[in-house]
Formats: sequence, C-alpha cells, structure tokens
Amino acid sequence: QVQLVESGGGLVQAGDSLRLSCAASGRTFSSYAMGWFRQAPGKEREFVAALDWGGLRRDYADSVKDRFTISTNIAKNTLYLQMNSLKPEDTAVYYCAAGRGSTWPGSPEYWGQGTQVTVSS
Repeated sequence: QVQLVESGGGLVQAGDSLRLSCAASGRTFSSYAMGWFRQAPGKEREFVAALDWGGLRRDYADSVKDRFTISTNIAKNTLYLQMNSLKPEDTAVYYCAAGRGSTWPGSPEYWGQGTQVTVSS
C-alpha cells in the first residue's frame, strides 16, 4: 500500500555532501511519520533521522547530528536526507521508512529498497 523508493546514493570522498531522496506513494506524509535508517557492513540496522507526521518534530542520531538534515517536499511526495561533512563511518546502505503509533521509530511498517552510500578517506 505504501511504496518507498530511494535514490541519490553514490561514492564520495570524506568531507563531501550527498542528498538522498525517497519518493513515497499516495498520501504517506499525511498518515505516517517518516525517517531514515542505515546498515553498515557487519553492523545492525540503525536509526539515522526521523520526521513526525506533521513535520513539526525532527530527531537525529547523535552520530549525525549537526551534519545531516531531514526534510520533505509534500507536493512532490518526497523525503530527503541532506548529508554534509561525510565521514568514512557513514558508509552504509541507507533506507527510507514509514510508520505510526507507539512503535515508531522502533518498528517501521514500510521500507524502501535502500541506496548505497560509500565514503572514502
């Protein structure tokens, strides 16, 4: 019912910037909170950033705070993750996710396919 498609990943050098996009179906932004997660090689998937259903609250993992910014363009049904000052430890597959209720962001209901971000030294 909810479809999420990520894009914008790539190979960059430390200190560079990337903007990830997540195209959502229907009226996802009016019904769900949205966020980004990532999974690095050999690690579990971890929370990166989230935006509540009304776009009034933003939360970030400590590791990306002050470097990453989550935002939306509701007219385009698109979620963004602006990533600045990238570090090699940011290398991971990044996933867009949607959820609601008390289980958010612990257990998102919907996931995108992921987009690879690789940051070289």
